[in-house]
Amino acid sequence: MNLITRAFRRPGAFKRSPKGNGGKKKINLALQGGGAHGAFTWGVLDELLKDERIEIEGLSGTSAGAVNAVMVADGLARGGHEEARKRLADFWRAASRDGDMSKLNRAISERLFSLIPIAVTPFQPWFDAMSRMLSPYDLNPLNINPLRDLIVRFVDFDAVKRSSMPLFIAATNVHTGRLRVFPRDKINADAVMASAALPYVFRAVEIDGVPYWDGGYTSNPPIYPFFRTTETEDVVVVQINPVVRATEPHSAQEIMNRVNEVTFNASLIAEYRAIEFVRRLIDDGALKRGTGPGQYRRINVHRIDLGFIGKKLTASSRLNTDFDFFEMLHRAGQRAGRRFLEQHFDDIGVRSTIDLREQMRAEHDDAMPAGVDRRTK
Repeated sequence: MNLITRAFRRPGAFKRSPKGNGGKKKINLALQGGGAHGAFTWGVLDELLKDERIEIEGLSGTSAGAVNAVMVADGLARGGHEEARKRLADFWRAASRDGDMSKLNRAISERLFSLIPIAVTPFQPWFDAMSRMLSPYDLNPLNINPLRDLIVRFVDFDAVKRSSMPLFIAATNVHTGRLRVFPRDKINADAVMASAALPYVFRAVEIDGVPYWDGGYTSNPPIYPFFRTTETEDVVVVQINPVVRATEPHSAQEIMNRVNEVTFNASLIAEYRAIEFVRRLIDDGALKRGTGPGQYRRINVHRIDLGFIGKKLTASSRLNTDFDFFEMLHRAGQRAGRRFLEQHFDDIGVRSTIDLREQMRAEHDDAMPAGVDRRTK
């Protein structure tokens, strides 16, 4: 039994209603990484935090999603929903081109917000030429990381650790290639930066003698830790890496961007596959649903994604750190959050609102020979 499947088994029993206190509905939030497009997630979070019917029970994130997650966790720990909204707004303002970083730090920060090795800055020709020949260890010998300074400024990790909210951040162990999930009591600025450490932009982040790269390669974002740590069986995934592209990439930049989108969605699709596998076995009576020994969780999955606006965004827009661009994505995220709540609030705690079988279906399944069980779609 693999790690994800084992996570469905959780000992103990519920002590409270999954709907939460005062009739609120509980959800877990799993936040994808996606460079500057993470400002869309800021908008989604802003809308969910504003809705008094919603209680966020657990948070997970990768890369930019990890940054958003710790901002929310810190705000909730120190002042509740309004403080969490303020933390997010203040961070994205400071991280924008209109923020208070130096020009050199701004150029480096813009690189960190990317998923591809390009930059739309006055330093672009130098970065482009040198990054083809030199590694981050050559280009950044002092290991300058301005985003880390912002995270330290905005997040009180001691307050986060004292809170009771389940919080998980994903990174990739460079030595083993395996996923490392940092739980709340192990999360600090280094863990967040490890989750966002793209190997062609920054050095691996060393934690306890182990180097880590971006968590998007192994879990983007992690869902399975919720199965053993939270009461609700509802997970809302904020997905900002498009699964489908209608056009074929031709330029080197377009190809690199699409490779990253496919790679950074692969682990999420694998988790969908495990969730649907367990759901089907529960529905068929092969597994018992519950939280006791030998019982499994039946997870409801929901998704909020970029939708139509995602078709307009490009690889280079992942690097656009103008605050006007952030605000545009923020407004789009708010609209997407409102639309999700209007359409699916009643479904929370009842059923999934995305078709997991369709999400995980391999294209050759349509041509499977007679007699093969097609329920694995």
